[in-house]
Amino acid sequence: MSIEIRDLTVNYDTTTCLWDINLDIPGGQMVGIIGPNGAGKSSLFKAMLGLVKPLSGCVRFFGKGIKEMQKQIAYVPQRKSVDWTFPVRVIDVVLMGAYAKRSLFGRIPRSERVRAVAALERLGMKEFAFRQIDELSGGQQQKVFIARALMQDAKIYLLDEPFNAVDMTTEETIFNLLLELKREGKTILVIHHDLNTVEKHFDYVALINTRLVASGKREEVLNVENIQKAYGLGGSALDDALALASKKEMGIK
Repeated sequence: MSIEIRDLTVNYDTTTCLWDINLDIPGGQMVGIIGPNGAGKSSLFKAMLGLVKPLSGCVRFFGKGIKEMQKQIAYVPQRKSVDWTFPVRVIDVVLMGAYAKRSLFGRIPRSERVRAVAALERLGMKEFAFRQIDELSGGQQQKVFIARALMQDAKIYLLDEPFNAVDMTTEETIFNLLLELKREGKTILVIHHDLNTVEKHFDYVALINTRLVASGKREEVLNVENIQKAYGLGGSALDDALALASKKEMGIK
């Protein structure tokens, strides 16, 4: 396993966000972290990265702790968590990814600038390299942050809702890039909220609602029983989830 999570519990003040999570993530897979709003999905990423201190438990990456593996993990946060008004060019945002394996105050060589342009090109964003980041659309900003992650050339990628509020063309571009990374042997974890596209994006799924409800191959996890456990007793999200699960159980594409 590339990632092992053991007995992970996370509290914010007196509120429990995650409770006793035990999860094994296989290497070289695209893994969907699925669950309702407020289920603790983003908190899971932050605890894995050491951005929040868990109440208990530990996370191992290829058998090592986060301090040893930090340079091998690339993180793309939710777009809404970023201050997009900061005056900085697209190319400079992407180059920030190069600092993960270099001194923060070290000089960035020309070769890294070439790599940054190549990363933007993979996402169809080369022509925007010298634009201010606040001049871009939401989908374009998302692609810039993914390009920044590419600069790290990491073994593990954590993306928090990269498909949220982007158009279908941008979603397809991001998805195809993630597939390329998977083919390169990278391990990719994606927090995702649209159950209707889970089948399209992921082979392996972890279904979470504070606790781990189920994890494994998508077709084994997304059944009516597990979805009811994760999404509660009602609401449109549950209706959509149950419809998807019922179709899968009946063999409907």
